[in-house]
Amino acid sequence: MIIVDTTVWVDYLRGTSSPHAEWLEANLLAARLGLTDLILCEVLQGVVSDAHCDAVRKELQRFEVYETGTIALAMEAAANYRRLRAAGRTVRKTIDCLIATFCLVEGHALLHNDRDYDSFEEQLGLRVVHP
Repeated sequence: MIIVDTTVWVDYLRGTSSPHAEWLEANLLAARLGLTDLILCEVLQGVVSDAHCDAVRKELQRFEVYETGTIALAMEAAANYRRLRAAGRTVRKTIDCLIATFCLVEGHALLHNDRDYDSFEEQLGLRVVHP
């Protein structure tokens, strides 16, 4: 499973050209893709109209959407944040800690375009798709 991060969905849905959005476009039917509830929330927060929001929600729900809101995940994400901070790497967003930790715990790869995940890859072994 490849979890597709908000950064990639936003570029893809806006039609913005990037290597990550192009990889997503090319692999929509060929790869097993999914997202988390947190990613779904972030993407839908950026949609302006209700009609467009409905269309985007339907498009994203074609993929597997994982619920992440557990105490165990919260504790593991906090531990990963502390591990990275002790290594001199500070992650800017809590949601990124939760998404990366979910991928680590579940063994999923991540397609992203956000430097916050680089520390998880380099220090904790997060599997990342590099287009």
